[in-house]
Amino acid sequence: MSIPLGDILGAQAQPPFGVVAGAALIALALVGVNTSWRVVRNAITIAHEGGHAAAAVLTGRRLRGIRLHSDTSGLTIMKGKPTGLGMAVTLLAGYATPSLLGIGGAALLDRGHIRLLLWLTILLLVPILVMIRNFYGLLLILATGAAVFAVSWYASAPWQALFAYTGVWFLLVGGVRPVVEVQLHRRRGSGMRSDPDQLAGITRLPGGFWVFVFLLWTVGSVLAGAYLLDLLPDTALPW
Repeated sequence: MSIPLGDILGAQAQPPFGVVAGAALIALALVGVNTSWRVVRNAITIAHEGGHAAAAVLTGRRLRGIRLHSDTSGLTIMKGKPTGLGMAVTLLAGYATPSLLGIGGAALLDRGHIRLLLWLTILLLVPILVMIRNFYGLLLILATGAAVFAVSWYASAPWQALFAYTGVWFLLVGGVRPVVEVQLHRRRGSGMRSDPDQLAGITRLPGGFWVFVFLLWTVGSVLAGAYLLDLLPDTALPW
């Protein structure tokens, strides 16, 4: 059995408004409830570390590997100058990437490319899989890819739509909570090696400034995604 390329690249019918709104509510519940967040946060960590890795490669750094841990933390191992523009871009990419992927996914869904989004998700997981350097991370990437593949291959169109919209909403909404969490850790004095504090060491701008930048980006991305997915009227955004 195979899926014609046209079925992947072609547009599918837009789901009813109830599916879009329902997917948003599911994503909010997944992010807002601590029990579920401790599980699904792994997906945000994959995007976060993938962002670091991609930025490291694009700025000429040598990527050594990625580690994903069972406490939902992660580590991107690289070699290169620990200061300068390249390192700053690499650090910025972590918290920015889940929201960036969410906006990209919303843009695809806005054009009806539900199956294409699912297959692109699998494609983006492949280079991360290659760079994984621990067993838990390997299992996590394989399980995530298998889940997306199962939906893209076996699920009916309505279930594919619900899964895709929930995933995009989750990236958008889920991008905000880690920024709030890192600031809470910083206030308790346990976030001194956080991305904002490392950026402060490079740029001489305070870590709180970078937390604010991340918060603006992630919240703005939620609004942009809501606009693309037709949950906000045109007049609701300032741009």
